Amino acid sequence: MFSQLHNSITSPSWWQLINWIADPIGFQHKYSQKYGDIFTMRLSGLGSYVIIGNPQAIQEIFSQDSKFDVGRANRLAEPLIGQNSLMLMDGDRHRRERKLLMPSFHGERLQAYAKQICLITENLTSQWQIGESFVARSAMQKISLEVILQIVFGLSEGKRYQQIKPLLTAWLDMTDSPLRSSILFLQFLQKDWGAWTPWGKMKRRQRHMHELLQAEIEDKRIKADEKLGNVLSLMMAVRDEDGQAMSNEELTDELLTILFAGHETTATTLAWAFYQIHQYPDVLEKLQQELDSLGENPNPMEIAQLPYLTAVCQETLRMYPVLPVIFPRITKSSMKIAGYQFDAETTLMPSIYLVHYREDLYPDAQQFKPERFFERQYSPSEYLPFGGGSRRCLGYALAQLEMKLVLATLLSKYQLALVEEKPIKLQRRGFTLAPTGGVRMVVTGKR
Repeated sequence: MFSQLHNSITSPSWWQLINWIADPIGFQHKYSQKYGDIFTMRLSGLGSYVIIGNPQAIQEIFSQDSKFDVGRANRLAEPLIGQNSLMLMDGDRHRRERKLLMPSFHGERLQAYAKQICLITENLTSQWQIGESFVARSAMQKISLEVILQIVFGLSEGKRYQQIKPLLTAWLDMTDSPLRSSILFLQFLQKDWGAWTPWGKMKRRQRHMHELLQAEIEDKRIKADEKLGNVLSLMMAVRDEDGQAMSNEELTDELLTILFAGHETTATTLAWAFYQIHQYPDVLEKLQQELDSLGENPNPMEIAQLPYLTAVCQETLRMYPVLPVIFPRITKSSMKIAGYQFDAETTLMPSIYLVHYREDLYPDAQQFKPERFFERQYSPSEYLPFGGGSRRCLGYALAQLEMKLVLATLLSKYQLALVEEKPIKLQRRGFTLAPTGGVRMVVTGKR
């Protein structure tokens, strides 16, 4: 099969794997320059992947999602999120779970969450002092973790809440650099030799997290009459066509998926937004004018509708996709896409990065230009920060709302500045990409 794959990179597969782990953006940039927007990489121990940066090809993939298996292509994530995660499902089971989970993240629910997001942001930053410096990514992580604990889990106090916070942070920090992230890609490292080894530590933290979440679910089952004010209670209340509720194991794995998919990613994107906004005084000024136009104590849903704030968030997500590629798709049978013939069992990997940096779609793609989203309407295969097709991120509406409200709350209250002028590079953090050093900032005044 390998001989028939298109534009295959010729370097040894172990060398490709090392480079993919170390710098997936540089890797894609280099080989797209050489081969164009469709090429094949071979990762030692993991197999071959056809990277696709062509919007037309991606559109064809999204419109034929039923012809691919996606769940089994995400097996690398199983050690983190468990086998009952929506990410690892295909076919009818995927459709059932997605249908059950969808209402918790959309519609009227968002209005209830919006006020909470603003309150959480204010509470966690109310002690900031003029002259105080902080790492934007760490500060945003505290906020996004609190949002998930309160809005998703319905936890804001008590012993379990106190245990989950440090446990989760320690667990996520185990893959906070390219070297430490390699444990997720190199299967020979995934051996539990005891509590002192990286994998042993990871598995123990995962088990502890499972126990805490299971206990929380049991508690909520006993108090089933309480208001459905959080995502977990809503998830527990839904039933499928056969009247079946989600099991404790399914609920636990979905909660872990939400934690991994929604906590780090939002914090990272917010850090990049602060970085870009504070490099361009005109962007900051326009944002503050737009926020001020709403007057005192605006309705959070009004903030979410602001056009320039929305464009700033869209442009941040374009320039800094949290994942270098979207979920891989494995062809179930031989098929043709964008004029290329692919055999059954070929893994296709649409690249957010390659699409978002196409000069024909995004002129001056290296420049931060929120205005581009006023000048052009992008299709789902031209702008895809949350993936697409039947696998588009379930929580995308909540993630966008959180981004807008956290930015609006902090930019309305504080004057901030970057500590250093030098450019900040991306680095791998687990499966995601984050700013090296986390973006250091300082409070220069209050508004």
